[in-house]
Amino acid sequence: MNIKEVSAEGLAREVQITIAAADLAGKLESKIDSIKDQVQLKGFRPGKVPVAHIRKTFGEQLMGEIIQETVNESSQQMLTDRDERPAMQPEIKLVGEAEEIIKGTADLVYDVTYEVIPPITLADFSKLKLEKPVVEVDEARVDEALERLASSRKEFVARAKTAKAKDGDRVKIDFIGRIDGEAFEGGAGEGFDLELGSGQFIPGFEEQLVGTKAGDKKDVEVSFPEEYGASELAGKAAVFECTVHEVSEPKDAEINEEFATSLGMESLDKLKEAMRDQIGRDYEQMSRGHMKKDLLDQLSDGHDFDLPPSMVDMEFNQIWHQFEQELENNQQKLEDLDESEGDLRAEYRGIAERRVRTGLVLAEVGNNNEIQVTQEELNQGLMQRVQQFPGQEQQVFEYFQQNPEAMAQIRAPIFEEKVVDFICELAKVSDKKVSLEDLMMEPGAEEAEKPKPKKKAPAKKAAAKKPAAKKAPAKKPAAKKKAPAKKPAAKKDADKK
Repeated sequence: MNIKEVSAEGLAREVQITIAAADLAGKLESKIDSIKDQVQLKGFRPGKVPVAHIRKTFGEQLMGEIIQETVNESSQQMLTDRDERPAMQPEIKLVGEAEEIIKGTADLVYDVTYEVIPPITLADFSKLKLEKPVVEVDEARVDEALERLASSRKEFVARAKTAKAKDGDRVKIDFIGRIDGEAFEGGAGEGFDLELGSGQFIPGFEEQLVGTKAGDKKDVEVSFPEEYGASELAGKAAVFECTVHEVSEPKDAEINEEFATSLGMESLDKLKEAMRDQIGRDYEQMSRGHMKKDLLDQLSDGHDFDLPPSMVDMEFNQIWHQFEQELENNQQKLEDLDESEGDLRAEYRGIAERRVRTGLVLAEVGNNNEIQVTQEELNQGLMQRVQQFPGQEQQVFEYFQQNPEAMAQIRAPIFEEKVVDFICELAKVSDKKVSLEDLMMEPGAEEAEKPKPKKKAPAKKAAAKKPAAKKAPAKKPAAKKKAPAKKPAAKKDADKK
């Protein structure tokens, strides 16, 4: 193998590798010798096919495999010999005619183009100073959490037949919707329980049922939003003939021993203890988020080295694509924003550079200190991801198992958290008491008031113009859900997204 450096500018490298045709021929002979006893061809006894016949029949196919194997092995050996780590997958370009190489009449010559990860001199992490925001879990927070839990388990109790429905009550209704006097598909339902004020139906529907009582008939006049998911209904006025059968009022569960045991707890005290522990874990997670943000900022500021342009470009393209998707989802264009496209691109490229720099530093720390993700940790991460897709667990599990790149997406954040833990163990960490409001603030959001463009600013501007029911689902008969013509689905799905 002959290695010739063609160019080396900055972090960019171009190397040409030559493998003699005689070396490839020798590999072909070895390959044929290793398979000759297994080859079966018509007219020959098993294992008795002449070597010359094997070469004539399978030679080109085998040589193609040998060339691929040789390129992989020799390019990796070249990187090892040069003690270089490529930032991205090297680009390989064959020099000459592949046909001639396969026939054995030409050497295998190919160019390898890549960027290297630069040498990284790590800072002394024992000199890092980190503040960990701390908030004590007081009884008021536990009581609030219990009240929210009780409210989420509320029951509805039927009111007197003469009682008029108020906001927050639930009404049981039959309905049929008409546009220009004609009923439309999916616009009818029977015995549907609708909580007034829940925003389950399209705007203007629920408000008109406030004040009705059992036995009332009410024509609800509404208009479907212009951006409604079903185009045949979008923007059209409709009348829903509603019959109210029952009005029920909400009743929160009482917070007592019986409530605690209904949740599987031994006692109310045990339930409070469990709530306190959960709140503490939530606080701890938020606290870690702030401390990690501070750490990553210090790692970025405390290390200065050239960044592989290809890595920065890839990271920037991902960020910019996400930004464009947010604009599209919120029906905005770049010209609608206060900042110019050039300023935004410069801002996001700075974010990309920071991410690449901190990522390389964390990887260097992990490699230098042999920090590994165990199979058990990987399995736990996989199961957490699988559980995010109820009903599709098996398909999702198989997808990750069969796709190394997908598994790498699970491994990467686990590795990062372990490296962060390692650095925090070396750094000087001090507790800092803060308010709950400060703790709950998104890490880095405290800088939003500074005259400096932030990554989320354009998205927030876009969100202000977001239509209420833009993301309605595809057309589906609402009667199966006991819902009036996709009205509940339109609002609910929009909120979720």
